[in-house]
Amino acid sequence: MLTRKQLVFLVLLCVTAIGVFSRASWILSVYQNSSFPQNGSVCACNKCLMEYDPWLSELMKDSPEPFLSPTNNISEDTFNWWKGIQYDRRNFNFYNKTVEKVFQIFPTKVNFTRSRPDVCRTCAVVGNSGNLKGSHYGPLIDFHDIVIRINRAPTKGFERDVGNKTTYHVMYPNSYKNLDNTTHLVFFPFKIYDLQWLIQSFTQRQIRAAKSGLKANKDMVMILSPAFMKYVHCVWLKRKGKYPSTGFMTLILSLYICDEVSVFGFGADQNGNWNHYYEIIKNKRLKTGQHPGKHEYQYIEKLHQLQKIHFFRGW
Repeated sequence: MLTRKQLVFLVLLCVTAIGVFSRASWILSVYQNSSFPQNGSVCACNKCLMEYDPWLSELMKDSPEPFLSPTNNISEDTFNWWKGIQYDRRNFNFYNKTVEKVFQIFPTKVNFTRSRPDVCRTCAVVGNSGNLKGSHYGPLIDFHDIVIRINRAPTKGFERDVGNKTTYHVMYPNSYKNLDNTTHLVFFPFKIYDLQWLIQSFTQRQIRAAKSGLKANKDMVMILSPAFMKYVHCVWLKRKGKYPSTGFMTLILSLYICDEVSVFGFGADQNGNWNHYYEIIKNKRLKTGQHPGKHEYQYIEKLHQLQKIHFFRGW
């Protein structure tokens, strides 16, 4: 028969084993289950995104895997939602054939560092708002391990305010820019034509002798799944607006690839228009277009208030 001291030791040993197993299971399944652990820290940062929070856990539990792959394609139901945000009326079968061609060229699996107790992945998500002008945020942005930029996002001549480091660059055909060989291209396809454009940009490069079209490392291409777009629209934004903005989807995506997130360059001007730090706004009646800018901004503020992100509002 066990003594009281032996019994206490056995209980403590079991509790420790359960704790270690729970943490290991979470690290393994963070992408599969999209839910938060309720015990301890899962990264080496002072405060980790993946620490349990009921509100955020509820939002993220229904999330699909963010990136498209041959083993992570979309359902016909999701395709029909995606078709609703575009003018392309080609069918699901044509879409699937296009995706097959995509993965004959680009990586079939997205690899990046996952949350680990011995790693702290700090990220700067840099939008293009005019509030970056005069902010002097550049050195702070570049100090992060990962810097995510969006659409055209020029850095030359704006280094003092926006920095010059880029790890991931989010874009779609209407906003593309050439990338160096070390930057990940995170491609947001809003229609079948976008996927075709991506294919053509690489397969026709030799014919064009690289005189035009997108230039990037094809082995570092990551394609956002339309299922993730639908998830952000339906779960986060409650179907407000026609579809989420590229910036807001990038921010939600960063919750998956970062342990600590700092957000720069988001928000409209004093008249409610989205403006850019690198150009003078022309259409002052556009506001936030087809996107629910007000609701997106409210979510950013709430994430900041809950200390899930650090939101730098600019000047």
